Amino acid sequence: MITEFSEKLFDLIKSKSFKFGDFTLSSGLKSSYYLDIKATSLDPEGALLIGKAFAFRILELFGKHISEIKGVGGLTLGADPLVTATSISMFEHGHRLNALLVRKTAKEHGTTKTVEGADFLPKNSTVIVLEDVLTTGKSALEAAFKLREAGFRVVDVMTVVDREQGGVEALKEHGLTTHSLFKASWFLK
Repeated sequence: MITEFSEKLFDLIKSKSFKFGDFTLSSGLKSSYYLDIKATSLDPEGALLIGKAFAFRILELFGKHISEIKGVGGLTLGADPLVTATSISMFEHGHRLNALLVRKTAKEHGTTKTVEGADFLPKNSTVIVLEDVLTTGKSALEAAFKLREAGFRVVDVMTVVDREQGGVEALKEHGLTTHSLFKASWFLK
């Protein structure tokens, strides 16, 4: 469903984050365009709109089962602002979804954590992985595996933009359902 804030978010992503050129993606794939969602998610309006859009989708998808969802998390650095904005937006709707930041490698000092925020949720809590751009699904899958290793139940991934390059199918092979706010093809029109 398109909402007023998702229309604004689409326009903001198109103006701030969508670029044409010759790019190598983190997956190693070559592309004639790039979606730098951090340019939007680190903008105060962009962060607010992303948080609202994800919260709207979470409420829409889980409805009366929303109390089963206990957190949102994703692979640092791209997911950090998404996780924070969504957690805050859900709190404004009366639902406490803790923010979980998933490190690529465990911290070598202090608590040596891989998942920040994990101490605040009971084991086997259901959490949703958030992703900025889904291409092959590698980053979302890494976050899901690390969250599962930390004792959480992960069955859903939400992404700002799906590049429509096999990520949805790759995640499905691991029992993960993907939901996207936007498709890359919408920005190419």
